[in-house]
Amino acid sequence: MIDSDQSIDPELLDMLEKWPSMTVDATMLDTIRASGELLLGEIVSPDYVDKQVMLVPGTDATPEIPLTFYRPADRADDVLPCIYHIHGGGYICGTAASHEPIHRQMVVDLNCMIVSVDYRLAPETPFPGPLEDCYAGLAWLYGNAKELRVDPARIGLLGESAGGGLAAALALLARDRGVYPLAFQQLVYPMLDDRTCTAEPHPHAGRFVWNNGSNDFGWRSYLGHAPGAATVSPYAAAARAVDLSGLPPAFVSTGALDLFVDEDINYAARLVRAGVGTELHVYPGAIHGFYLHPTASVALQANRDAKDWLRRHLYP
Repeated sequence: MIDSDQSIDPELLDMLEKWPSMTVDATMLDTIRASGELLLGEIVSPDYVDKQVMLVPGTDATPEIPLTFYRPADRADDVLPCIYHIHGGGYICGTAASHEPIHRQMVVDLNCMIVSVDYRLAPETPFPGPLEDCYAGLAWLYGNAKELRVDPARIGLLGESAGGGLAAALALLARDRGVYPLAFQQLVYPMLDDRTCTAEPHPHAGRFVWNNGSNDFGWRSYLGHAPGAATVSPYAAAARAVDLSGLPPAFVSTGALDLFVDEDINYAARLVRAGVGTELHVYPGAIHGFYLHPTASVALQANRDAKDWLRRHLYP
């Protein structure tokens, strides 16, 4: 039984039964990856949505990249906007397939296409491999937009946790390479800054689900060395970027008790100062991963806010 903590929204306490706080290390990877393959919810009304999985070319000599496509079944001939999704998992675990129940509902609610990328995971593939996988998948999406009946002017990014970190980095990379003009970036409790591992711990954040020890292991696995070094690329940790101007409009959300709360608020503030249209949400009493709670009021509100913002940017 989990002891009540008055700082946590009481409706979220049962999440701690499923996701007890523990420090992730190499000995736990296989178990964590196996649990990460479980569906995040129940698939409802699958006939409403068409699904396809394809292997697309990677960059140079890298392996092919799996992309999963979801599209409303009754919009087969329509040209639709598209969300390019990058899953979370601390850079070390997670799959696109686990989000299927969420994505099926989203494409119906938002009348859009969703393409979710399965990038290679650290530590087996450290930076820049996972980011280049995401970029290669994005390049294939743009290059085949006509055949996919996707509007290339309305393609944007969505990522949670490490997927949010990759989405932010991909937005930087796309801006700097100047080939694919993204319409938006939605970053849900994004993992943006390796320096959080070396900072003074937040007194109220990071005690639950994803703690500083797990964060250190995730960043160490992704970077291939200890976090905090001055040489870390902004394409590895987007918070390291000096210039945030010219990025697509951003939505940043996090929980007040999430380990990433400070880095997420700081990144959103810097986006605002750089002239990027930015919406920031910090939800009181919320912990890392709280969006996935099926009934908690704070989770339902956060998902409504995120969908409302996506709807406005998919159909400007």
